[in-house]
Amino acid sequence: MRDSDVLVNNPHVSRSALEAMHGQVFGWALSRCDFDHATAEDLVQQAYVELLTGKARFDGESSLKTFVFAVVQNLSRNRYRRLAARMRLLGKVAPGSDADVVQAEEPGEHRELWNAVQALPARQRDIVELVFCRDMTIEEASAVMGVTTGTGRVHYDRAKKALRGRLTNEQ
Repeated sequence: MRDSDVLVNNPHVSRSALEAMHGQVFGWALSRCDFDHATAEDLVQQAYVELLTGKARFDGESSLKTFVFAVVQNLSRNRYRRLAARMRLLGKVAPGSDADVVQAEEPGEHRELWNAVQALPARQRDIVELVFCRDMTIEEASAVMGVTTGTGRVHYDRAKKALRGRLTNEQ
């Protein structure tokens, strides 16, 4: 890592490393916001701001990829927590006024597999995506999700069994 490549407020992070993983980080952000590109761009931008300012400090206890994915995950959770609180408030203020609902775009390839993955519980869906789509180990995916490795392995095993059952029943 060159000194000129290091972030000033986060000395263990390099711009080139962030650039190299940007596509995967953006893909993870997309899945966190139901494939809304504008929201995913906001999440990734906010994650980079947190890294550049040093608000999110990488200390080397995990891989950089795991750390950045966890930052995006936490920002996503906070965003939707705030949105849910606003929606509850709107429901109390103006009951019966439904907000416009936007359906997420689904990938066209492998529709049966995609539908089976979408039907999984949230944590199983997350671990499947992190392991198979984002090339992480179960340990790294568990760290991103904020669960122990053992819990991650349980979710991974249950997800594989559920997918196997759903996909063999559909054929």
